[in-house]
Amino acid sequence: MHFKKIIPVTLTLALLAAISGCAKKPRRPNPIDTIMGSGGSAYGTAGSDQINPTAFGDGGFADASEAIASRGSNGAGGNPMDTAERGVLAESDVYFDFDSASIKPSERAKLADAADYLRLNSRAKIVLEGHCDWRGTSEYNLALGDRRAKSVQRYLETLGVSPDRITTLSKGDLNATKGASEAQMGRERKTEILVSR
Repeated sequence: MHFKKIIPVTLTLALLAAISGCAKKPRRPNPIDTIMGSGGSAYGTAGSDQINPTAFGDGGFADASEAIASRGSNGAGGNPMDTAERGVLAESDVYFDFDSASIKPSERAKLADAADYLRLNSRAKIVLEGHCDWRGTSEYNLALGDRRAKSVQRYLETLGVSPDRITTLSKGDLNATKGASEAQMGRERKTEILVSR
């Protein structure tokens, strides 16, 4: 009789231990939740139009675009932005949903066209420039822009484009319009494909 009371108590304790041991997967922050209030600036220092260069870990950069450009070269003999041209491809903007780096089915034909262009132009290389709308902190948007550019890079690699012909670069929200309409923000959430010949 005493044994019958021990089994339910033991099972209950084992169940509680199993439930408490399961850790929840951390939720990625929503960029809207990362907008700083009036006490700070989205650029890291109050009243400044520049990102704090120490946030990049490199130091010495005048602003974020200089830090970004230095990281975008993939170490391959200079900055590919020096020779990159906009508008070479008929469809050079790959658009994303809010807070997403997933390539939509409607955008995949643009990437197939870019891969075809690179197959026909063996000396050409591309720069994938990730952009975000204005919502969220600069740091968050730089990371999201990087994820968007890398997502396009991975997709192009599945189409046979060699990784040494691709450079990724995040502009984050540097070119975004603060307070833009939903339609305009939709045009700013993109990876732009620039061609370097």
